Amino acid sequence: MNVSNSTFILRLGVAIILLMHSLPGILDNSVTEFGRSYLAQNGFGVLGIPLAWVIKLSHVAVAICLLLEKYLSWACWLTIIILVVGIVMLHRHEGWYVVGGGRNGVEFNFILIVALLAILFPNGIAWNKIFSSNK
Repeated sequence: MNVSNSTFILRLGVAIILLMHSLPGILDNSVTEFGRSYLAQNGFGVLGIPLAWVIKLSHVAVAICLLLEKYLSWACWLTIIILVVGIVMLHRHEGWYVVGGGRNGVEFNFILIVALLAILFPNGIAWNKIFSSNK
């Protein structure tokens, strides 16, 4: 665990959020209910429960990867995909706010996506190289 790395505090914070977002549902088995009542009813059928478990277990695995600073690329991209699908399927219908101005909205996923991108690109993105006309 590299605590002197410029992304350590961010990685630690995101790891804690992912663990706290997944472990309670795993321990009280509400992840199974989410798979049955939401995923199975919204196009995933019999895959709803296994998919819910894969998502929650991936959060635990990604948290470990973030803490150990291993496999960051696949871990971050996998989680970003899960978060974007969550926005498209569930959260966009609820609006922006998680609490306050609404409930269950997009803002939680959005800030996690931004944090994961900051971990993936700690020195920023060289947009000038991406969009350069000198190829």
